[in-house]
Amino acid sequence: MKRLSKFVLGAILPMAALIGGQVSAKDYADMDFSGITVTVLSRPGPVISGAVDERGKQFKELTGLNVVVEELPYSELFNKILTDWSQGTNSIDAAVTSSAWVPELVDMGLVANLEEFVQADTNLKPEDITTYFREFNQKVNGDTYTLTLDGDFHMFYYRTDVLNRFSQEPPRSWDEWFAVAEAINGKDMNGDGEPDYASCQFKKRSAQNYFVIMSVAAPYLQTMGTSQGLWLDTETGNPGINNPGMAEALRVYKKMGDYGPPDELNMDIADIRSMYLAGRCGMLIEWGDTSPLALESDVVRNLWGASQMPGSTKVWNRDTNTLDDCNPTLCPHAEDGINHSPFGAFGGWSAYINKNADPKVLEAAYQFFSYMNAPEQSNYDVTQGWTGFNPYRTSQFENLDNWLDAGFTRASAAAYLNGLKESLNNPNFSSDLKIPGAAQYTSVILDRELARYLAGEISADQMMSNVEEGWNEVTDDFGRDRQIKLYRGMLGLSAAMN
Repeated sequence: MKRLSKFVLGAILPMAALIGGQVSAKDYADMDFSGITVTVLSRPGPVISGAVDERGKQFKELTGLNVVVEELPYSELFNKILTDWSQGTNSIDAAVTSSAWVPELVDMGLVANLEEFVQADTNLKPEDITTYFREFNQKVNGDTYTLTLDGDFHMFYYRTDVLNRFSQEPPRSWDEWFAVAEAINGKDMNGDGEPDYASCQFKKRSAQNYFVIMSVAAPYLQTMGTSQGLWLDTETGNPGINNPGMAEALRVYKKMGDYGPPDELNMDIADIRSMYLAGRCGMLIEWGDTSPLALESDVVRNLWGASQMPGSTKVWNRDTNTLDDCNPTLCPHAEDGINHSPFGAFGGWSAYINKNADPKVLEAAYQFFSYMNAPEQSNYDVTQGWTGFNPYRTSQFENLDNWLDAGFTRASAAAYLNGLKESLNNPNFSSDLKIPGAAQYTSVILDRELARYLAGEISADQMMSNVEEGWNEVTDDFGRDRQIKLYRGMLGLSAAMN
């Protein structure tokens, strides 16, 4: 997730110009945006906003458009956009932020519908964008409102050399994960003579821990495809958090700590990244940064394998409220009896435009973001660690040349990209929560009660009951019918309920 620095241990890469893979000027010969300025708001650079600025300079050379990037801390972005656009100030023309905020802004009538632009765009090649990002991340109620610039979701990573040394196969399920953990935990993984850890996971309170529990829980909770959803019942809005599937996920997540650092509950993502770059971890759950980050480590460079998240052979049966074995009816997307549901944690940084922007500015902003999204640019940008962008297009998984140029070996690039592709091509990919109050549901209520459970202050049943109560309060505060409507929209369902 790019809310944090892409690099730790003082290894922030210097920002270099994005000179790879540019569309030739002739493709934009008919576009003249001279005299037009588009102001784009995003997070502090160089991550994300630095890449927008670099591409903006190149687009100016092609079309004359002046792109001005303004930056604010992540915690201030949403309120700035909301107040600027809702109060009619309109000093911001467009934004590159979390896609999770877009459905709420669309519901308020503040975001431009880009569907007509997309339909007429010959540069965008939307069929090359993977299904989840094209149909769920970019769309609200079936129309495109954002253009993806970064594909964020959790994957499972493992040290290929360590598993090979102890004759272990990459685990496909959580049961297999524990078997591998038993085999490798306590072994020296970096040659310093000290015992290392089978698992490293950031579990510190208020440090994105809630993303990880949902990655563990997803295969227990969602079986019928992305449109089923993880979070709420699509008809009643009741939380999907208090059930046997979540209980089993909590047990698994807590048990994982037996194979990790003793101070894991006080570790954030920067702490864990330091550990795996030092070669102290055998397995972890992380965003797409892990393999590119490893290129900066002399210890683990090109030694990380990747796959979709481990799945489960048992899942929550919503009809009977029991934990049942997978079968073709209950788990239609299962592989060898294992239900997988890779989780779109955070979802990625996406571009969207102020609905009330001047029409010429709106068109210019769209063409600029289309230029960034187009494969000729984005297929290069996602290989450059400093940009903060991870893959989201099919072509980004199929052409190894840019990855090899970035420092990957052919084998490590193939392993990394196959893991990404395996996740994004899964029809049971699970979406992050993208409705009003999302932060209250997750980073406040879920995070708080999860921390209490992991610390032994409350039981799993108490944790689930507390979260359920808190989520119902948030839903009712925002209006249950409105929340259901927006939740269904984020899942690609019609607003109508049975």
